[in-house]
Amino acid sequence: MKILHHFAFYSLMIIISTSCSQKTNYKLPKNAKELLAGEKGKTWKISKRINEGTRMNMRGCFLSYRITYNPDGNMKDNNEEQEDCGPSLRGNWQILENKNGISYIKWTSNDIPEILNMKSNHKYFKILKLTKDTLELQHRHKQFSSKTTFIDLFVPEHSKIKNRDFHW
Repeated sequence: MKILHHFAFYSLMIIISTSCSQKTNYKLPKNAKELLAGEKGKTWKISKRINEGTRMNMRGCFLSYRITYNPDGNMKDNNEEQEDCGPSLRGNWQILENKNGISYIKWTSNDIPEILNMKSNHKYFKILKLTKDTLELQHRHKQFSSKTTFIDLFVPEHSKIKNRDFHW
């Protein structure tokens, strides 16, 4: 009888631990395209950037960076409008879902290889959250000599964010 209790206890613990450790995919709202691009275009700014779990300091080009998504599928950032921030990226965007139910924003642009130092003309950003006030994206990017995972938290352009220019 004691063995049966131990077996039942350990079985229950395994079920609980595996069900708690499995993450469900973020389910996009039905109006995701409107949340991202608005009715006439929506401009987002970076509120916070996380690099491999550590919050990054943001200065200069990070603080002035804006990206506008338009409902017609066009997008553009404002880099060239800022001093020493490089050329602007112009292209197309679309929201895609893979076979595992994970949602992405796909950028397509002939500017991507040069600006993002990539071979392909497209880049995927995993959508972690999308509301009218929040766009949270995860992506990999080669920084220095290795690929790094970033999480970028965007907010609408005119949002007031405390400690946005966070420094150590």
